[in-house]
Amino acid sequence: MKAVVLASGGLDSTVTAAIAKRDGFAIHLLTISYGQRHRVEVERARQIARALGAADHLVLDVDLRRIGGSALTTDQPVPKDRSEAERGKDIPPTYVPARNTIFLSLALAYAETLGASVIYFGANVLDYSGYPDCRPEYLRAFEQVARLGTRAGVLGTGVEVRAPLLQMAKAEIIRTGASLGVPFHLTHSCYDPAPDGIACGRCDSCRIRREGFRAAGVVDPISYVDM
Repeated sequence: MKAVVLASGGLDSTVTAAIAKRDGFAIHLLTISYGQRHRVEVERARQIARALGAADHLVLDVDLRRIGGSALTTDQPVPKDRSEAERGKDIPPTYVPARNTIFLSLALAYAETLGASVIYFGANVLDYSGYPDCRPEYLRAFEQVARLGTRAGVLGTGVEVRAPLLQMAKAEIIRTGASLGVPFHLTHSCYDPAPDGIACGRCDSCRIRREGFRAAGVVDPISYVDM
């Protein structure tokens, strides 16, 4: 069995890939280099693909800087030092317009070509409640689009979208990854890393990661500028 895994090089997508492998799939990782300021994650995704024994790893270039609209694709400041309450009350400037729809569409095309029946996607609604394209209803709607708009869907085979981390707290994700031997030291979560790739420790993603490791009782193996 084949599965396409959207692999950013981050913590959640890496745990998701490990789950897909545990579920018995030959995993075909798909990474999108979209002009993100934290493009170090693309190289991390390559390393993770090798560490997990992926059947294949495809990196596609889709330059979303031409569209802009996000702190991840422009010079707009990345929010720092926000509390959990602040993170959850609005859609953050790190939201990239339609990013998950673009990524899932490319994953769907790849899955059709491979004859894969499943796309694994590391969306998490609890940690990123401000992102509209990480909600369960969005994923179900995308599955409907896949059924209506692809040859596989018309022929009755279709492609399922699985988001196994969707309702997990970050600590639970980390404990799951630890049980599966996930190479946490290779993962990159920071939205605004230093020029040498070291995580800032202060952006929303870094804070969520650090809080999650503390809650899980697991040592975070990466370094931060702000330790």
